[in-house]
Amino acid sequence: MRRLTNWLLLLLALAAAALGAAEQLAAIRTPLPPPAFGVIAAVCAGLLVIRILPSRARRAVVLAVALAVIVALTGGLAYFQFVFKPNMIKGAISAASAPKPTSVVVEAARIEKWPPQLTAIGTLRAYQGVAIAPQVGGVVAAIHFESGDDVEAGAPLVDIDDSVEQADLANGLAQLKNANVTLERAKTLNAGGNAPQSTVDAAIAARDSAAATVQHTRAVIAQKAIKAPFAGRLGLRNVDLGQYVPVGASLTTLQRLDPIYVDFPAPEEALASLAVGDEATMTVDALPGRSFTGRVMAIDARVSAESRNVFARAQFANPDRKLLPGMFANVTVTTGASADVLTLPRTAIVYSLYGDTVFVVEPAPAPSGQAPAAGAQAAAGGASGLIVERRFVRVGATRGERVAIEEGIKAGERAVTAGQIKLQANSPVAIDESGALPPPAQTPKP
Repeated sequence: MRRLTNWLLLLLALAAAALGAAEQLAAIRTPLPPPAFGVIAAVCAGLLVIRILPSRARRAVVLAVALAVIVALTGGLAYFQFVFKPNMIKGAISAASAPKPTSVVVEAARIEKWPPQLTAIGTLRAYQGVAIAPQVGGVVAAIHFESGDDVEAGAPLVDIDDSVEQADLANGLAQLKNANVTLERAKTLNAGGNAPQSTVDAAIAARDSAAATVQHTRAVIAQKAIKAPFAGRLGLRNVDLGQYVPVGASLTTLQRLDPIYVDFPAPEEALASLAVGDEATMTVDALPGRSFTGRVMAIDARVSAESRNVFARAQFANPDRKLLPGMFANVTVTTGASADVLTLPRTAIVYSLYGDTVFVVEPAPAPSGQAPAAGAQAAAGGASGLIVERRFVRVGATRGERVAIEEGIKAGERAVTAGQIKLQANSPVAIDESGALPPPAQTPKP
Protein backbone atom coordinates (compact mmCIF):
# COMPACT_ATOMS: atom_id res chain seq x y z
CA MET A 1 0.00 0.00 0.00
CA ARG A 2 2.83 2.42 0.84
CA ARG A 3 4.56 1.63 -2.43
CA LEU A 4 1.36 2.11 -4.39
CA THR A 5 0.85 5.55 -2.85
CA ASN A 6 4.39 6.53 -3.75
CA TRP A 7 3.83 5.44 -7.36
CA LEU A 8 0.57 7.43 -7.50
CA LEU A 9 2.31 10.55 -6.21
CA LEU A 10 5.08 10.10 -8.78
CA LEU A 11 2.58 9.61 -11.59
CA LEU A 12 0.58 12.66 -10.49
CA ALA A 13 3.76 14.78 -10.38
CA LEU A 14 4.82 13.63 -13.85
CA ALA A 15 1.30 14.07 -15.25
CA ALA A 16 1.01 17.57 -13.81
CA ALA A 17 4.43 18.53 -15.19
CA ALA A 18 3.51 17.12 -18.61
CA LEU A 19 0.18 18.96 -18.72
CA GLY A 20 1.87 22.19 -17.67
CA ALA A 21 4.48 21.84 -20.42
CA ALA A 22 1.83 21.05 -23.02
CA GLU A 23 -0.26 24.02 -21.93
CA GLN A 24 2.82 26.24 -22.10
CA LEU A 25 3.55 25.03 -25.65
CA ALA A 26 -0.13 25.56 -26.60
CA ALA A 27 -0.45 21.92 -27.53
CA ILE A 28 -3.61 21.50 -25.46
CA ARG A 29 -6.13 23.80 -23.76
CA THR A 30 -7.10 23.28 -20.10
CA PRO A 31 -9.08 25.38 -17.58
CA LEU A 32 -5.93 25.82 -15.42
CA PRO A 33 -2.91 27.98 -16.32
CA PRO A 34 0.59 26.36 -16.63
CA PRO A 35 1.81 27.68 -13.23
CA ALA A 36 -1.03 25.78 -11.52
CA PHE A 37 0.19 22.49 -12.96
CA GLY A 38 3.72 23.36 -11.80
CA VAL A 39 2.45 23.92 -8.25
CA ILE A 40 0.58 20.57 -8.33
CA ALA A 41 3.69 18.76 -9.59
CA ALA A 42 5.84 20.41 -6.90
CA VAL A 43 3.38 19.46 -4.12
CA CYS A 44 3.23 15.84 -5.32
CA ALA A 45 7.01 15.67 -5.58
CA GLY A 46 7.41 17.13 -2.07
CA LEU A 47 4.96 14.61 -0.59
CA LEU A 48 6.79 11.81 -2.36
CA VAL A 49 10.15 12.97 -0.94
CA ILE A 50 8.67 13.22 2.55
CA ARG A 51 7.24 9.66 2.33
CA ILE A 52 10.61 8.30 1.20
CA LEU A 53 12.57 9.92 4.05
CA PRO A 54 13.18 8.00 7.33
CA SER A 55 10.72 8.55 10.13
CA ARG A 56 12.89 10.92 12.17
CA ALA A 57 13.93 13.02 9.20
CA ARG A 58 10.34 13.02 8.01
CA ARG A 59 9.18 14.66 11.24
CA ALA A 60 11.84 17.35 10.99
CA VAL A 61 10.94 18.08 7.36
CA VAL A 62 7.20 18.19 8.11
CA LEU A 63 7.85 20.56 11.02
CA ALA A 64 10.05 22.78 8.82
CA VAL A 65 7.46 22.81 6.06
CA ALA A 66 4.69 23.62 8.52
CA LEU A 67 6.72 26.49 9.97
CA ALA A 68 7.52 27.75 6.46
CA VAL A 69 3.84 27.63 5.51
CA ILE A 70 2.86 29.50 8.69
CA VAL A 71 5.56 32.15 8.08
CA ALA A 72 4.54 32.48 4.42
CA LEU A 73 0.86 32.84 5.32
CA THR A 74 1.66 35.39 8.02
CA GLY A 75 3.92 37.38 5.70
CA GLY A 76 1.36 37.23 2.90
CA LEU A 77 -1.42 38.43 5.16
CA ALA A 78 0.79 41.24 6.46
CA TYR A 79 1.79 42.26 2.91
CA PHE A 80 -1.85 42.20 1.78
CA GLN A 81 -3.05 44.19 4.81
CA PHE A 82 -0.31 46.83 5.04
CA VAL A 83 1.05 47.14 1.47
CA PHE A 84 -1.21 45.72 -1.26
CA LYS A 85 -4.58 46.75 0.18
CA PRO A 86 -3.60 50.43 0.90
CA ASN A 87 -2.08 50.75 -2.58
CA MET A 88 -5.20 49.20 -4.15
CA ILE A 89 -7.48 51.58 -2.25
CA LYS A 90 -5.27 54.56 -3.12
CA GLY A 91 -5.28 53.62 -6.79
CA ALA A 92 -9.05 53.18 -6.82
CA ILE A 93 -9.58 56.58 -5.19
CA SER A 94 -7.16 58.22 -7.64
CA ALA A 95 -8.86 56.59 -10.61
CA ALA A 96 -12.29 57.63 -9.34
CA SER A 97 -11.24 61.24 -8.68
CA ALA A 98 -9.15 61.68 -11.84
CA PRO A 99 -10.91 63.84 -14.48
CA LYS A 100 -12.19 61.94 -17.48
CA PRO A 101 -11.34 63.27 -20.93
CA THR A 102 -14.05 65.52 -22.38
CA SER A 103 -15.13 64.74 -25.92
CA VAL A 104 -14.61 67.80 -28.13
CA VAL A 105 -14.64 68.74 -31.81
CA VAL A 106 -11.59 70.59 -33.11
CA GLU A 107 -10.57 72.42 -36.26
CA ALA A 108 -7.20 73.76 -37.28
CA ALA A 109 -6.72 77.49 -37.81
CA ARG A 110 -6.12 78.16 -41.50
CA ILE A 111 -5.03 80.98 -43.77
CA GLU A 112 -7.68 82.41 -46.11
CA LYS A 113 -7.65 85.23 -48.62
CA TRP A 114 -10.10 87.95 -47.60
CA PRO A 115 -10.56 91.22 -49.50
CA PRO A 116 -10.89 94.30 -47.26
CA GLN A 117 -14.56 95.11 -46.83
CA LEU A 118 -16.68 97.87 -45.37
CA THR A 119 -20.00 96.77 -43.88
CA ALA A 120 -22.88 99.13 -43.22
CA ILE A 121 -26.63 99.26 -42.76
CA GLY A 122 -28.36 101.09 -45.56
CA THR A 123 -31.81 102.16 -46.69
CA LEU A 124 -33.21 101.59 -50.16
CA ARG A 125 -34.21 104.67 -52.11
CA ALA A 126 -36.02 104.90 -55.44
CA TYR A 127 -34.04 105.96 -58.49
CA GLN A 128 -36.85 108.50 -58.98
CA GLY A 129 -39.71 108.90 -56.55
CA VAL A 130 -42.40 111.56 -56.10
CA ALA A 131 -45.73 112.07 -54.41
CA ILE A 132 -48.40 112.87 -56.99
CA ALA A 133 -50.24 116.02 -55.82
CA PRO A 134 -52.38 118.65 -57.60
CA GLN A 135 -51.09 122.16 -58.22
CA VAL A 136 -54.65 123.53 -58.06
CA GLY A 137 -57.56 122.41 -55.94
CA GLY A 138 -60.83 121.03 -57.20
CA VAL A 139 -63.23 118.10 -57.38
CA VAL A 140 -61.94 114.81 -58.84
CA ALA A 141 -63.75 114.19 -62.13
CA ALA A 142 -61.96 111.02 -63.32
CA ILE A 143 -59.39 108.47 -62.05
CA HIS A 144 -57.37 106.52 -64.63
CA PHE A 145 -55.31 104.16 -62.42
CA GLU A 146 -55.49 101.56 -59.68
CA SER A 147 -53.17 101.04 -56.73
CA GLY A 148 -49.89 99.36 -57.69
CA ASP A 149 -50.18 99.93 -61.46
CA ASP A 150 -47.07 100.23 -63.60
CA VAL A 151 -47.42 103.28 -65.84
CA GLU A 152 -45.45 104.92 -68.63
CA ALA A 153 -44.31 108.52 -68.73
CA GLY A 154 -47.21 110.86 -69.61
CA ALA A 155 -49.94 108.36 -68.68
CA PRO A 156 -53.11 110.15 -67.37
CA LEU A 157 -53.73 109.60 -63.67
CA VAL A 158 -56.39 111.98 -62.30
CA ASP A 159 -58.64 114.60 -63.90
CA ILE A 160 -59.90 117.47 -61.75
CA ASP A 161 -63.11 119.19 -62.80
CA ASP A 162 -62.17 122.01 -65.21
CA SER A 163 -65.60 123.11 -66.43
CA VAL A 164 -65.07 126.67 -65.15
CA GLU A 165 -61.68 126.88 -66.84
CA GLN A 166 -63.14 125.54 -70.09
CA ALA A 167 -65.73 128.39 -70.02
CA ASP A 168 -62.97 130.88 -69.29
CA LEU A 169 -61.03 129.43 -72.20
CA ALA A 170 -63.97 129.92 -74.56
CA ASN A 171 -64.36 133.52 -73.37
CA GLY A 172 -60.66 134.14 -73.75
CA LEU A 173 -60.62 132.71 -77.27
CA ALA A 174 -63.52 134.99 -78.24
CA GLN A 175 -61.71 138.03 -76.85
CA LEU A 176 -58.55 136.97 -78.64
CA LYS A 177 -60.45 136.67 -81.93
CA ASN A 178 -61.93 140.12 -81.45
CA ALA A 179 -58.54 141.54 -80.55
CA ASN A 180 -57.04 140.11 -83.74
CA VAL A 181 -59.85 141.65 -85.87
CA THR A 182 -59.39 145.03 -84.17
CA LEU A 183 -55.66 144.86 -84.75
CA GLU A 184 -56.09 144.13 -88.48
CA ARG A 185 -58.54 147.06 -88.83
CA ALA A 186 -56.18 149.42 -87.02
CA LYS A 187 -53.31 148.38 -89.27
CA THR A 188 -55.45 149.00 -92.39
CA LEU A 189 -56.54 152.44 -91.20
CA ASN A 190 -53.00 153.32 -90.24
CA ALA A 191 -51.72 152.29 -93.65
CA GLY A 192 -54.29 154.58 -95.30
CA GLY A 193 -53.38 157.49 -93.04
CA ASN A 194 -56.73 157.45 -91.29
CA ALA A 195 -55.52 156.29 -87.84
CA PRO A 196 -52.45 157.14 -85.75
CA GLN A 197 -49.78 154.62 -84.80
CA SER A 198 -50.95 154.74 -81.19
CA THR A 199 -54.18 153.04 -82.22
CA VAL A 200 -52.19 150.18 -83.73
CA ASP A 201 -50.03 149.88 -80.58
CA ALA A 202 -53.13 149.74 -78.36
CA ALA A 203 -54.64 147.04 -80.57
CA ILE A 204 -51.42 144.99 -80.36
CA ALA A 205 -51.42 145.27 -76.55
CA ALA A 206 -55.07 144.19 -76.37
CA ARG A 207 -54.33 141.25 -78.66
CA ASP A 208 -51.32 140.14 -76.52
CA SER A 209 -53.35 140.46 -73.31
CA ALA A 210 -56.12 138.26 -74.73
CA ALA A 211 -53.54 135.69 -75.88
CA ALA A 212 -51.96 135.64 -72.40
CA THR A 213 -55.37 135.10 -70.84
CA VAL A 214 -56.00 132.13 -73.16
CA GLN A 215 -52.54 130.71 -72.37
CA HIS A 216 -53.12 131.05 -68.62
CA THR A 217 -56.48 129.29 -68.85
CA ARG A 218 -54.98 126.44 -70.88
CA ALA A 219 -52.16 126.05 -68.29
CA VAL A 220 -54.73 125.76 -65.49
CA ILE A 221 -56.65 123.15 -67.50
CA ALA A 222 -53.40 121.23 -68.09
CA GLN A 223 -52.62 121.34 -64.36
CA LYS A 224 -56.00 119.78 -63.62
CA ALA A 225 -55.20 116.84 -65.95
CA ILE A 226 -52.55 115.12 -63.76
CA LYS A 227 -50.17 112.80 -65.65
CA ALA A 228 -47.23 110.56 -64.72
CA PRO A 229 -43.97 112.57 -64.95
CA PHE A 230 -41.92 109.40 -65.62
CA ALA A 231 -42.38 105.64 -65.96
CA GLY A 232 -42.67 103.72 -62.72
CA ARG A 233 -44.95 101.96 -60.25
CA LEU A 234 -47.82 103.73 -58.49
CA GLY A 235 -48.49 103.35 -54.80
CA LEU A 236 -51.79 103.21 -52.97
CA ARG A 237 -54.59 105.45 -54.24
CA ASN A 238 -55.52 108.12 -51.70
CA VAL A 239 -58.36 109.77 -53.62
CA ASP A 240 -61.90 108.87 -54.72
CA LEU A 241 -64.14 110.04 -57.51
CA GLY A 242 -65.99 113.23 -56.57
CA GLN A 243 -63.66 114.07 -53.70
CA TYR A 244 -62.43 117.62 -53.30
CA VAL A 245 -58.63 117.74 -53.18
CA PRO A 246 -56.77 120.85 -52.01
CA VAL A 247 -53.47 122.04 -53.40
CA GLY A 248 -50.59 119.72 -52.42
CA ALA A 249 -52.76 116.81 -51.20
CA SER A 250 -51.07 113.44 -51.91
CA LEU A 251 -53.11 111.46 -54.42
CA THR A 252 -50.62 108.58 -54.72
CA THR A 253 -46.88 107.96 -55.09
CA LEU A 254 -44.82 107.09 -58.16
CA GLN A 255 -41.52 105.22 -57.86
CA ARG A 256 -39.02 104.20 -60.50
CA LEU A 257 -37.68 100.91 -59.14
CA ASP A 258 -35.14 99.79 -61.74
CA PRO A 259 -32.39 100.58 -60.97
CA ILE A 260 -32.58 101.36 -57.26
CA TYR A 261 -30.33 103.26 -54.87
CA VAL A 262 -29.04 102.29 -51.43
CA ASP A 263 -27.86 105.07 -49.13
CA PHE A 264 -25.56 103.96 -46.31
CA PRO A 265 -23.30 105.66 -43.73
CA ALA A 266 -19.57 105.00 -43.45
CA PRO A 267 -17.12 106.20 -40.78
CA GLU A 268 -14.93 109.09 -41.81
CA GLU A 269 -11.77 106.94 -41.71
CA ALA A 270 -13.30 104.85 -44.52
CA LEU A 271 -12.77 107.80 -46.88
CA ALA A 272 -9.16 106.65 -47.23
CA SER A 273 -10.26 103.46 -49.03
CA LEU A 274 -13.86 104.05 -50.17
CA ALA A 275 -14.15 105.27 -53.76
CA VAL A 276 -16.72 105.70 -56.50
CA GLY A 277 -16.89 102.54 -58.60
CA ASP A 278 -16.14 100.09 -55.74
CA GLU A 279 -18.10 96.86 -55.94
CA ALA A 280 -20.94 96.57 -53.42
CA THR A 281 -23.09 93.60 -52.41
CA MET A 282 -26.38 93.79 -50.58
CA THR A 283 -28.81 91.49 -48.78
CA VAL A 284 -32.28 92.30 -47.48
CA ASP A 285 -34.32 90.50 -44.86
CA ALA A 286 -37.37 90.47 -47.13
CA LEU A 287 -35.55 88.25 -49.67
CA PRO A 288 -33.52 85.70 -47.66
CA GLY A 289 -30.90 83.77 -49.57
CA ARG A 290 -30.53 86.37 -52.33
CA SER A 291 -27.58 88.68 -52.84
CA PHE A 292 -27.45 91.73 -55.10
CA THR A 293 -24.35 93.21 -56.70
CA GLY A 294 -23.86 96.86 -57.63
CA ARG A 295 -21.45 99.79 -57.61
CA VAL A 296 -20.83 102.83 -55.44
CA MET A 297 -22.18 105.78 -57.46
CA ALA A 298 -21.50 108.79 -55.25
CA ILE A 299 -20.06 109.88 -51.90
CA ASP A 300 -21.46 112.85 -50.03
CA ALA A 301 -19.44 116.07 -50.08
CA ARG A 302 -19.53 116.52 -46.31
CA VAL A 303 -19.08 114.53 -43.09
CA SER A 304 -21.80 114.79 -40.47
CA ALA A 305 -20.57 116.78 -37.49
CA GLU A 306 -22.92 114.85 -35.17
CA SER A 307 -22.02 111.26 -36.10
CA ARG A 308 -18.71 111.75 -37.95
CA ASN A 309 -20.10 109.58 -40.74
CA VAL A 310 -20.21 110.23 -44.43
CA PHE A 311 -23.08 108.98 -46.57
CA ALA A 312 -22.48 107.05 -49.79
CA ARG A 313 -24.88 105.87 -52.45
CA ALA A 314 -24.71 102.59 -54.37
CA GLN A 315 -26.79 101.57 -57.36
CA PHE A 316 -28.22 98.08 -57.90
CA ALA A 317 -30.15 96.50 -60.73
CA ASN A 318 -33.73 95.58 -59.84
CA PRO A 319 -35.26 94.01 -62.96
CA ASP A 320 -37.93 92.04 -61.11
CA ARG A 321 -38.77 95.06 -58.91
CA LYS A 322 -38.66 93.03 -55.71
CA LEU A 323 -36.58 95.68 -53.95
CA LEU A 324 -38.72 98.53 -52.68
CA PRO A 325 -37.79 101.98 -51.32
CA GLY A 326 -37.49 102.13 -47.55
CA MET A 327 -36.26 98.56 -47.12
CA PHE A 328 -33.51 97.78 -44.61
CA ALA A 329 -30.32 96.56 -46.34
CA ASN A 330 -27.02 95.00 -45.25
CA VAL A 331 -24.36 96.53 -47.51
CA THR A 332 -20.81 95.25 -47.98
CA VAL A 333 -18.34 97.24 -50.07
CA THR A 334 -15.07 95.70 -51.30
CA THR A 335 -12.43 98.39 -50.85
CA GLY A 336 -9.18 96.75 -51.98
CA ALA A 337 -7.21 93.65 -52.98
CA SER A 338 -7.38 90.35 -51.08
CA ALA A 339 -4.95 89.66 -48.21
CA ASP A 340 -3.99 86.58 -46.16
CA VAL A 341 -6.02 86.27 -42.95
CA LEU A 342 -5.84 83.63 -40.19
CA THR A 343 -9.36 82.38 -39.47
CA LEU A 344 -11.29 80.08 -37.13
CA PRO A 345 -14.95 79.05 -36.99
CA ARG A 346 -17.11 81.47 -35.05
CA THR A 347 -18.02 78.68 -32.60
CA ALA A 348 -14.38 78.41 -31.49
CA ILE A 349 -14.43 81.85 -29.84
CA VAL A 350 -15.48 82.11 -26.18
CA TYR A 351 -16.59 85.70 -25.57
CA SER A 352 -16.42 87.17 -22.06
CA LEU A 353 -16.02 90.48 -20.25
CA TYR A 354 -12.36 89.66 -19.55
CA GLY A 355 -11.46 89.04 -23.17
CA ASP A 356 -12.05 86.63 -26.02
CA THR A 357 -10.45 83.18 -25.64
CA VAL A 358 -10.06 79.89 -27.48
CA PHE A 359 -9.13 76.41 -26.21
CA VAL A 360 -6.12 75.02 -28.09
CA VAL A 361 -5.52 71.25 -28.04
CA GLU A 362 -1.94 70.22 -27.16
CA PRO A 363 -0.14 67.03 -26.03
CA ALA A 364 -0.15 66.59 -22.27
CA PRO A 365 3.26 67.16 -20.61
CA ALA A 366 5.06 64.08 -19.23
CA PRO A 367 5.56 64.02 -15.41
CA SER A 368 9.18 63.71 -14.23
CA GLY A 369 10.44 60.16 -14.06
CA GLN A 370 7.97 58.77 -16.62
CA ALA A 371 8.22 58.08 -20.30
CA PRO A 372 6.59 60.78 -22.45
CA ALA A 373 3.81 58.51 -23.72
CA ALA A 374 2.99 57.10 -20.30
CA GLY A 375 3.19 60.53 -18.70
CA ALA A 376 0.84 62.08 -21.24
CA GLN A 377 -1.67 59.30 -20.78
CA ALA A 378 -1.51 59.64 -17.02
CA ALA A 379 -1.89 63.43 -17.14
CA ALA A 380 -4.83 63.22 -19.52
CA GLY A 381 -6.61 60.60 -17.48
CA GLY A 382 -7.09 58.43 -20.53
CA ALA A 383 -5.56 57.12 -23.71
CA SER A 384 -5.90 60.36 -25.70
CA GLY A 385 -2.87 62.07 -24.17
CA LEU A 386 -4.28 65.54 -24.95
CA ILE A 387 -5.11 68.60 -22.88
CA VAL A 388 -6.43 72.07 -23.73
CA GLU A 389 -4.73 75.41 -23.19
CA ARG A 390 -6.83 78.55 -22.76
CA ARG A 391 -5.50 81.42 -24.86
CA PHE A 392 -6.61 85.01 -25.17
CA VAL A 393 -7.03 86.11 -28.78
CA ARG A 394 -7.74 89.34 -30.60
CA VAL A 395 -10.47 88.87 -33.15
CA GLY A 396 -10.99 90.86 -36.32
CA ALA A 397 -13.65 90.90 -39.00
CA THR A 398 -16.34 88.24 -39.34
CA ARG A 399 -17.31 86.70 -42.68
CA GLY A 400 -20.23 84.29 -42.44
CA GLU A 401 -19.21 81.53 -40.00
CA ARG A 402 -15.49 82.45 -40.00
CA VAL A 403 -13.72 84.95 -37.72
CA ALA A 404 -10.36 86.57 -38.40
CA ILE A 405 -7.79 86.06 -35.61
CA GLU A 406 -5.26 88.86 -35.42
CA GLU A 407 -3.29 87.60 -32.41
CA GLY A 408 -3.10 84.62 -30.04
CA ILE A 409 -2.97 81.54 -32.28
CA LYS A 410 -0.90 80.23 -35.17
CA ALA A 411 -1.87 78.55 -38.40
CA GLY A 412 -2.28 74.78 -38.02
CA GLU A 413 -3.00 74.81 -34.28
CA ARG A 414 -6.19 72.98 -33.41
CA ALA A 415 -8.90 74.90 -31.58
CA VAL A 416 -11.98 73.43 -29.90
CA THR A 417 -15.13 74.32 -31.87
CA ALA A 418 -17.69 72.32 -29.86
CA GLY A 419 -17.73 71.12 -26.24
CA GLN A 420 -16.11 74.14 -24.54
CA ILE A 421 -18.81 74.43 -21.87
CA LYS A 422 -17.16 71.80 -19.63
CA LEU A 423 -13.55 72.79 -20.30
CA GLN A 424 -11.03 74.53 -18.09
CA ALA A 425 -7.35 75.20 -18.55
CA ASN A 426 -5.33 71.95 -18.80
CA SER A 427 -8.47 69.79 -18.93
CA PRO A 428 -7.96 66.38 -20.57
CA VAL A 429 -9.84 65.97 -23.83
CA ALA A 430 -10.58 63.34 -26.43
CA ILE A 431 -11.18 64.41 -30.02
CA ASP A 432 -14.52 63.46 -31.53
CA GLU A 433 -13.72 62.48 -35.11
CA SER A 434 -17.38 62.53 -36.16
CA GLY A 435 -17.16 66.32 -36.60
CA ALA A 436 -19.31 69.24 -35.57
CA LEU A 437 -22.85 70.01 -36.62
CA PRO A 438 -23.11 71.79 -39.99
CA PRO A 439 -23.53 75.58 -39.76
CA PRO A 440 -27.02 76.99 -40.31
CA ALA A 441 -27.96 78.06 -43.81
CA GLN A 442 -28.58 81.56 -42.50
CA THR A 443 -26.75 83.04 -39.54
CA PRO A 444 -29.27 84.39 -37.02
CA LYS A 445 -29.02 88.04 -36.14
CA PRO A 446 -28.46 89.03 -32.50
